[in-house]
Amino acid sequence: MATQELLILALTQMRSGICVAGFTRQPDPVTGLRWVRPVRDFDTVLPGDMTDADGYAFQCCDVIALNLVAPRPCPPHVEDWRADFVRPRPRLLRRLEGDRRAEFFAAHLDRAPEDVLVHQTRSLCLVQPDKVWAEFSLDANSGKYEARMGFTLPGVPAHPRAASPRGVSVTDLRWRDLGRAWLGEGERPLVLGHDALFEQLGCQSLYLVIGLSRLWKGEHWPLVVGVHTVPDF
Repeated sequence: MATQELLILALTQMRSGICVAGFTRQPDPVTGLRWVRPVRDFDTVLPGDMTDADGYAFQCCDVIALNLVAPRPCPPHVEDWRADFVRPRPRLLRRLEGDRRAEFFAAHLDRAPEDVLVHQTRSLCLVQPDKVWAEFSLDANSGKYEARMGFTLPGVPAHPRAASPRGVSVTDLRWRDLGRAWLGEGERPLVLGHDALFEQLGCQSLYLVIGLSRLWKGEHWPLVVGVHTVPDF
């Protein structure tokens, strides 16, 4: 594929690094544009990999030029592509902002999110939930911080974990930072229902990028790997 444009829609934490995913400009009949998850030959992608030559750290909704070398599908993570983060360094081309950003999300919703959530034949989708709620918690003793989110999708059977009161884990770095700010020094969990969440965010629309974890305890667990609002939070 060589150097391609990548619109970053997920930038998440992993135990030993980060995970990045986004759209290329190549069309796809189900997802609108082709999803790509850049990976390294060995180990995980590091924060330094996702910086330009001047040290700027890329963010969600940045459009970057990235050297994608070869596909490395590992079902259900069929979107994995081996990337070269050194020759050349990735560079920022532009950002998706304003009216174009709002129009883009509305126009690129996944046509078959059940492929990810139910059949697990692929591992990334962009969705607009019809109901969503969020929870943030910090254990004072262990220092463990959690960000979780529950949701249902229009026209798709409720996922047993995503639709449960506990929801699923959110790994989006920016969302997790926002939750920490909202929690402050408080030890009690912050739980926000659909209307309260929209009011707190001051947004009109909310979109999620849903991903599947690597194999853990014999399962690929659904995760919220990207949270996007209009206007941006």
